[in-house]
Amino acid sequence: MRAKLLFPCTDVETVELLTRGRATHFMNLHPEPYEMIQSGQKTIELRLFDEKRRKIRPGDTIEFTNTATGETLRTRVVKLHRFASFDELYQALPLLQCGYTEADIAGAKPSDMDEYYSAKEQQKYGVVGIELTRDYE
Repeated sequence: MRAKLLFPCTDVETVELLTRGRATHFMNLHPEPYEMIQSGQKTIELRLFDEKRRKIRPGDTIEFTNTATGETLRTRVVKLHRFASFDELYQALPLLQCGYTEADIAGAKPSDMDEYYSAKEQQKYGVVGIELTRDYE
């Protein structure tokens, strides 16, 4: 982003805001979570807060790719919710916004994420809920 001044040294000045047209981060998603983000049902993506995710900032653009179809979806990061573990995250965030259905929430437990991120990884890096808003096309 940069400001461009036109007509310097005169009484006429214009400020122009240029934004980056490309996504700043790229992530692959299975079809179900991809479609939930696309439809607006899921607004918080859960991830390990590893070195790659530590670079994400509010205002950044994430481009998600559907692993089945190759279709892409651009979203903007609204906020990062950081926690030491999925146990803390599950207690603090609204799970409906994380892609769980009403039926899932009754049985949702932090160990569900162990399939993707081990307890050792969670302890080392912590976890993050990336709050998103649709901001594409």
